[in-house]
Amino acid sequence: MRRKSSRVVSENDPSSVRLASEVLLRGGFVVVPTDTIYGILADALNYGAVSILRKLRRPSRRPFIVLIPDVFWLKKLGLVVKEEHLKLLSVPGLTLVLRKGSDLYYWLGRETVAVRLPRKGFIFRLLKELGRPVVAPSANLEGEPPARNVRGAIKYFGDTVSLYVDGGNIEGRPSTVVSLEEGSIKVLRKGVLSSDSLKRLLKTLNLHNLSGIE
Repeated sequence: MRRKSSRVVSENDPSSVRLASEVLLRGGFVVVPTDTIYGILADALNYGAVSILRKLRRPSRRPFIVLIPDVFWLKKLGLVVKEEHLKLLSVPGLTLVLRKGSDLYYWLGRETVAVRLPRKGFIFRLLKELGRPVVAPSANLEGEPPARNVRGAIKYFGDTVSLYVDGGNIEGRPSTVVSLEEGSIKVLRKGVLSSDSLKRLLKTLNLHNLSGIE
């Protein structure tokens, strides 16, 4: 059962973005519709919040995907960024693993961090309001299927989450995760983008010289 302090609001509620931002800045967790599926979010710059969420959501301690409000956060997070990386980050539903050039925010990854730049929907509005990155694993316990709606997320997390933002049923797939090394692109997780779609996008972005997609 949820405590009375947990709250559910519609993504269309004019106060939803503000409420979610306030919870995150206090170090709490929110479940929201992302640009792919429902995610459980924490402030990526808050070591304590990320550590607690890792125990709750990912006991295996695999790193979380980080959603950023703009490309300037790539260097703020200490990531090594090239022109082709910026082109890839313009692709909706694509998460890119980037190497770190410093030990900044080590709790997000020691050597690499997986990042995505949402361009639409509630998560886009929230990141603009928040002005800082969030960690955003899918809204489920490790090994369980992602929640397709707020009811499913509540069954997983109950009163551990302060705010649930209801975006209706979402039947989408998670993001496609890729890495780029020495002219070769590697698909680390198949997701919303098929191999054929990714090949077409690379051609559109004038990155068709990259190899590795099967």
